[in-house]
Amino acid sequence: MNQDRKKFFGSLAIPALLVTLMWVVKVAEMAFSVDLSIWGLVPWSTRGLWGILTLPFLHGSWEHLITNTPAVLVLGTALYYCYPTLANRVMIISWLASGLLTWLIGNPSSIHVGASALIYALNLFLILSGFIRGNRMLIVISLIMVFLYGGFIWGMIPALAKPQNISWEGHLSGAIVGIALALIYKKKGPQKEEHHWENEDDDDNDDSDDGEKPYWDIPMPSDDDLKVEYHFRH
Repeated sequence: MNQDRKKFFGSLAIPALLVTLMWVVKVAEMAFSVDLSIWGLVPWSTRGLWGILTLPFLHGSWEHLITNTPAVLVLGTALYYCYPTLANRVMIISWLASGLLTWLIGNPSSIHVGASALIYALNLFLILSGFIRGNRMLIVISLIMVFLYGGFIWGMIPALAKPQNISWEGHLSGAIVGIALALIYKKKGPQKEEHHWENEDDDDNDDSDDGEKPYWDIPMPSDDDLKVEYHFRH
């Protein structure tokens, strides 16, 4: 039980840090009466390239932020819990690649802000990874993600997203990146369970095939990581 608790809180750490930074930015905007959306992602603009880094931390409204907060926490924690040796790579690539793709396909007259591209990438990675691996626990996680966020598909349809100022480009970019990562890393991390009757003491729960350890298991020296994404027309 203590080990499960340690793993859960270790999995929660980086998603909680991301959410904290999202809220700090929004509170700073209110406190200093500034609009930081000018640092958002502007497609096909050299200045707008900064938005690839800042995109997840900027939100158009409190409603936008409040909508994204539980999604980042749930999806991020599930990622680090189920795929501890892959999670950092998947998180960073999802963040940067979805932002870059949004920059490439987005409307140059718009500013994109919000964590939705990252959320879509993580969601699609989790959903697809569980099914293609055939691991029972991961399939259950996939079904839970479908149940919680199955309506994500509507955010990728321009005819439905545009009237609500939702960035379908960001959502589509995230979905593409998530699917690509699930396929690229399908042989990494936990796989389908194999039962070896003569070797029941083998470490069947080892979810790494490359010898890596999750960051919370690395020993430290001691004294002895919808309607959610907005774009604004110039």
